[in-house]
Amino acid sequence: MRSRAWGPADAQVTARSYRDRREAGAALAARLGWYAGRADVTVLGLARGGVPVAAEVAGRLGAPLDVLVVRKLGVPWAPEVAFGAIGPEGVVVFTDYVERLAPWDIAAVRANEQAELDRQDAEYRGDRPPADLADRVAVLVDDGLATGATARAAVEVARRRGAGRVVLGVPVGARQAVTALGGVADEVACPLVPRRFDAVGQFYQDFRQVSDAEVRGLLG
Repeated sequence: MRSRAWGPADAQVTARSYRDRREAGAALAARLGWYAGRADVTVLGLARGGVPVAAEVAGRLGAPLDVLVVRKLGVPWAPEVAFGAIGPEGVVVFTDYVERLAPWDIAAVRANEQAELDRQDAEYRGDRPPADLADRVAVLVDDGLATGATARAAVEVARRRGAGRVVLGVPVGARQAVTALGGVADEVACPLVPRRFDAVGQFYQDFRQVSDAEVRGLLG
């Protein structure tokens, strides 16, 4: 049975914002406290913005940390709008928006994002293989959930890698996306699900871009 772990009273809204990704990770870790100290848990940060959040979660849960690179497929004339996402293991997911695009536009965006996925994965991982998720609890962490496309791709990657249970953790998320991912992941932990959601960044006081160097440093 799939389960969820939203905010209080299924995310009654407050005007809350997080100071930064580290504070957001602390809030998320508190929501995931029942996984603390378990030997079968691996935390994976979605690159790049999810890695600082995941590092805080992993530290507080006493779990190993790894990175998972997934890439949004953005509409060519409106890159902030996702028509899908890709991940390792050949994973690709699409949103309904893909029906509005020409096949050659889809192919061009996929090729560009695949190249960046390969670059980031090599940059962050080097010679280290991906974490072994076979029969483990995979806690997938991002800094927020907007459309849910990249999160869906990440869940599929974890399942293909044999995870026994897939938990999606985000400090803040759009209600529609959180509800939808509740039917994809085994559990969704989201401390803040506001009634009005325009962008993830509006719920952070400091939402500066995370650099490749910062990701490498957090992964050790």
